[in-house]
Amino acid sequence: MTTLRWAWRQLTSMRTALVLLFLLALAAVPGSIVPQESISPIEVMTFKRDNPSLDRWLEPLGLYDVYSSPWFSAIYLLLFVSLIGCILPRIALYAKTLRQPVPSLPARPERLPGSLVVPVQDGGAARDRATAWLRSHRYRTVATDEGVSAERGLSREAGNLVFHVSLVAVLVGLAWSNLFGFQGTAVVVEGKSFSNIITQYDEFTAGGLVDTDRLEPFTITVDQFHAEFETGDVQRGAARRFDAEVTISNGGLSEQELIQVNRPLITDGGSQVNVLGHGYAAYISVTDGNGDVAFSGPVVFLPQDGNFSSIGVVKVPDARPERLAFEAFFFPTAVLNDQGPHSVFPDALNPELYLNAWRGEPAEETGIPQSIYVLDPAGLEPVLGDGGEPLRMRFQPGSGMELPDGLGTITFDGWSRWVKLQISQTPGNALTLASLAVGLAGLCVSLVVKPRRLFVRIRDAEAAIGGLDRTDTAIGLEDEVAGLAAAVAGHGGDEAEWVAAPQNEETRQ
Repeated sequence: MTTLRWAWRQLTSMRTALVLLFLLALAAVPGSIVPQESISPIEVMTFKRDNPSLDRWLEPLGLYDVYSSPWFSAIYLLLFVSLIGCILPRIALYAKTLRQPVPSLPARPERLPGSLVVPVQDGGAARDRATAWLRSHRYRTVATDEGVSAERGLSREAGNLVFHVSLVAVLVGLAWSNLFGFQGTAVVVEGKSFSNIITQYDEFTAGGLVDTDRLEPFTITVDQFHAEFETGDVQRGAARRFDAEVTISNGGLSEQELIQVNRPLITDGGSQVNVLGHGYAAYISVTDGNGDVAFSGPVVFLPQDGNFSSIGVVKVPDARPERLAFEAFFFPTAVLNDQGPHSVFPDALNPELYLNAWRGEPAEETGIPQSIYVLDPAGLEPVLGDGGEPLRMRFQPGSGMELPDGLGTITFDGWSRWVKLQISQTPGNALTLASLAVGLAGLCVSLVVKPRRLFVRIRDAEAAIGGLDRTDTAIGLEDEVAGLAAAVAGHGGDEAEWVAAPQNEETRQ
């Protein structure tokens, strides 16, 4: 029992809470360095492939999913328990302190760190002046025949407690969001729609208590995405406008909305829709060697630089007699020079599409998911053109060509834009934000307020005045003692006449 009591005291000490808070911040560092499964599974797969030696260490430690790992959760829960264990006894002690009276008048106030002795003619009037001055400076006072005791600054501990209670509330808000919240992304091409069901997401992560079968039912159609860029010589190509015109449908009702930077769409059920990114999609049609349309539709291209030089993959597994695939490069303002094809401006002023073709025997479906942005060349070989060189194609919108060896045809029908939508619910955000604001206010109070005690003892024709601060610093104490002395002596609060007595060996004893 003694060991358990000792362990509880250690856990609920403020030193332990500070250590755990530091460990929590330190534990979050890998989450910002190592790719996370909950954010980008594809990036995690790429990282594992490129860093097999690191992967042998990172995978067992759970560093690909830091915030859901057992060790991170353990630190989080220990910090939560430690803070509560620290705060509850302090709240009880503070409540007891509030019920206690002002400290008794000491016998020798002149021995306190700040002190003065001033002459008085009428002890009663001096006591009344001291009481009035102290109350005007927000002291709570107790007056007796011998003098006045005063104290202020109890709100310092209140601010400190508010700060720590708010810190616990922040942890509760974060846990609330992590357990009951979710976040997912989906790439949607202009004119296409997204329905809020789990199968429509490209990436999705949810708390343990989220029922993914009962997500808020709504559909978002991206009507048009507006992107404008600086065309002048200064900051050429810099973004000037990113707006998405969407139609949201819910329960048979449809409304048109505008999603802008830092102005997300909030649905009736509390889901927040943001635009995280954008790019270009090329409309491509492929006819196979049998004359059948094997592929037709938009292909999403991923930007690689500030001028939106983009890459994409066209997979045509159903083409016959051979399956086809294409590595594609989209340049919105294309230029072909010694550096090769590239884009010189992010807007689509001269869009061009470059492709490399691959062919292979039909393959059986394995059911294993594959990235739509990566081409696996296993079982494929390049399509050869004139001279036996790999075939390279260059298209402008509306153009196409016939593939060699009777493989079919491919056409570049046009282009449009795509947007990456983020749909999320974080129910604890309001609590977290409010707790941060209240905690900051409490911290300011605890830093500004100075706990202080002042005493005035009336003796015959003189008054001994003393004061002390209950903190390490006593800034302003001498000035306040001087001001009180001036009021007691009847000088109208003119503390310039009075200087706190210097501390000597006798007054320090």
